[in-house]
Amino acid sequence: MKDKNQTDLGAIKIHKQVIASVAKHAALEVEGVKTVGKKFEMFIHEILGIEKILSGIKIDIEKNEDVKIEIGIIVKYGHKVSEVASNVQDNILKMAEKMLDINLKEVNVNILGIEKEDK
Repeated sequence: MKDKNQTDLGAIKIHKQVIASVAKHAALEVEGVKTVGKKFEMFIHEILGIEKILSGIKIDIEKNEDVKIEIGIIVKYGHKVSEVASNVQDNILKMAEKMLDINLKEVNVNILGIEKEDK
């Protein structure tokens, strides 16, 4: 039986930054999510020129190819935090399966803060 990441032409490997990018965009699609990651952390990453995609997102890939995602979000004021976090988990799982065909073992959401909308 052929591994799903192995083709006739060779191996297909998905970089952690790609997984983080999909997770970030999936989280930002959820109603009630203001940002992903801490604002200060994003500021430091911009100053140092570090790739912003991984800011606030940790990706662990186990030996058996199971993937664990830990993502920090800031919730918009007035939204139910537990509902937003659950919707983020669901959307990340859906988009990871749809776009990357990976086995997500865990999606942990850390609420880093609550902020009002900018006027």
